[in-house]
Amino acid sequence: MSSRQKLQGYEFYQKVLGSPNYILAPMVDQSEYAWRILSRRYGAQVCYTPMIHAKMFCDESNKQYRTDVWSTGKYDRPLIAQFCANDPEILFKAALKVQDQCDAVDLNLGCPQHIARRGHYGSFLQDEWNLIFNLINILHKNLSIPVTAKIRVFPEVEKTIQYAKMIESAGAQLLTVHGRVREQKGHKTGLADWEQIRKVKEALKIPVISNGNILYFEDIQRCLDATGVDGVMSAEGNLYNPAIFAGINPPVWQMAKEYLEICQTVPTKISYIRGHLFKIYRPALPYHTDIREQLAKVNTLEEMFALSEELRERLTKTAEESNKVSEIRKDENGFKMFPYWICQPNIRTASGNSKKEKEETIESDIISVTLQRE
Repeated sequence: MSSRQKLQGYEFYQKVLGSPNYILAPMVDQSEYAWRILSRRYGAQVCYTPMIHAKMFCDESNKQYRTDVWSTGKYDRPLIAQFCANDPEILFKAALKVQDQCDAVDLNLGCPQHIARRGHYGSFLQDEWNLIFNLINILHKNLSIPVTAKIRVFPEVEKTIQYAKMIESAGAQLLTVHGRVREQKGHKTGLADWEQIRKVKEALKIPVISNGNILYFEDIQRCLDATGVDGVMSAEGNLYNPAIFAGINPPVWQMAKEYLEICQTVPTKISYIRGHLFKIYRPALPYHTDIREQLAKVNTLEEMFALSEELRERLTKTAEESNKVSEIRKDENGFKMFPYWICQPNIRTASGNSKKEKEETIESDIISVTLQRE
C-alpha cells in the first residue's frame, strides 16, 4: 500500500490534469512519444500512451517490447499510461514500472478487435464485472497515482450506467466513454452515441471524457454542449490532422516535416513513422501513387525525409497554381471539401446512396479500425 497521498476525482482532474478539454487518445503504435510531442504542440492538453500489453510489458525476456511502447520525457505531461490486462496482479506489476513517470494508469476496456477476443482483454471483459472491479481496485488501493478506465457502451443505456457506476465504485477517478458498442467496428462502425455518454456523465461523480464523432475542431464544442462531459478525446481525427485541437488544417507537408524533425531527436520505430506519414498524406497520395509505393518500402528516416521533401515540392507547386487554396466547400452530406494538400479527416461512407446510410457509417475517432486493435 502506497503511503503517498494522491488526488482523486475532480481534484485530480483539475490540479493534476489541468481541467483539460482536448485529450489525445491511446492508440496502438500511434500515440508514441514523438507523436505526443507534436500533438501537444498543437493543443493536446493531456496525452495517453499507446495501449500497452501488461503481461508483455512485465516479461523480462522481452525488453525490446518495453522499449518500443514506453518512452517519455521531461515535458511529456500530463501523461496517462494505458494498459490492457486480464490479471490484477500482472496489471499491478506493470503499473508499478511506470507510476513514477506518469500521472495516472488507465485500463483499456474498449478494444473490440479479434486480437482482444483471443487475448481476453479490452471490450471482451465487459461482461466480467467482478474481474474488472478487481483490476481497477488493486491499482486504486496500491498505486501512488490514480487509476482511470476507458469503456465502450452497451446497447442498453441502463446497463451502461450500471457498468460505469461499478467502475467508479472500484476506484476509477476518471472514465472515458467511447459511445459505440463492441460490435461497431470496421464497416459497421456507425456514429458514436452521444446521448448514452450524456446519461453516463449525469450518473457519475467522477470526471467523464467523451470519445467519438470528432471530425473537425468545432465538433469538440458540439460534443461538450451535447453531453456535458468534462473533456473530449480524439484518436483518428488527430491522426489525420495533428493540429485538430488548435482548430486549424495546415498543409500536409508542414505536419509531416515537423513530425519527422521530432523523430530525429526522439528515437521512433520506422513502422510507427510510416504509419503516421500514410495518414497525414492520405488525401494527396492518390494523386502521387509513386510516392505512396515508395513510402511502403523505405526503411530509414533519411529516406522518409527525402520522400517527404519530394512530395512537398510537388504539392506546393500545385497549391501555388491553384486559386482554391482557401475555398472550403461542403459536399451533399455536409462534409468539408478541402484541397488534397490540406490535413483533413478521413471520411468513410457506405456504398449506399442515401445520406442517412452514408452518415451512419462515418468512422471518426475509432482506434481499432485504423490500427486493427485499440
